[in-house]
Amino acid sequence: MTARIGVVTFPGSLDDRDAARAVRLAGAEPVALWHRDTDLRDVDAVILPGGFSYGDYLRCGAIARFSPVMGTVIERARAGLPVLGICNGFQVLCEAHLLPGALTRNDHLHFICRDQRLRVENADTAWTRDYTAGQEITIPLKNGEGGYVADEHTLDELEGEGRVVFRYLDLNPNGSRRDIAGITNAAGNVVGLMPHPEHAVEDLTGSGTDGLGFFTSAVKNLVGIA
Repeated sequence: MTARIGVVTFPGSLDDRDAARAVRLAGAEPVALWHRDTDLRDVDAVILPGGFSYGDYLRCGAIARFSPVMGTVIERARAGLPVLGICNGFQVLCEAHLLPGALTRNDHLHFICRDQRLRVENADTAWTRDYTAGQEITIPLKNGEGGYVADEHTLDELEGEGRVVFRYLDLNPNGSRRDIAGITNAAGNVVGLMPHPEHAVEDLTGSGTDGLGFFTSAVKNLVGIA
């Protein structure tokens, strides 16, 4: 069985082809999904890639959340479909209320682009099982609106339920509350993060291969490999 992982392209998506390449390197078949699609073409998982969907008008991800494809993604995600939101995709997941909180303007008001050290806090999601809790990895980060915010009750709930998946190390690059770089839903099938694992899947790119585990985790989960 070859896992089929859909990669959604919105107008303004930037990293959809990179995500598709990462899927292929992990041994799965990438399936292109367009923002107007309502049929997910029998995919086993979905990736919402980075970029600037619909030009980031209104708020980052606010328009993409209402695209036709998201209606089906939301329905399927609530039924257990694995969904990964990367950067702009994380913003879309928050706007769609598949994940709590919001992503706001970086506290220093500048776009940031750097290799970012992270600590894996939860290795039990559909997208992180090839990591170990406490593992430190380096993943490229590039955003202008990457500060994760939520009310104290939500933050305490995320911490208490083990739903913080990644935390920034060394420095907080955007003002995210509690150094949060990525979170998951209660079921562990929906994960969102601001760093870009699809840019760390080949040594040739210079950032190493620490990001490949996201995609191999999903493949192993889908084909039933422990």
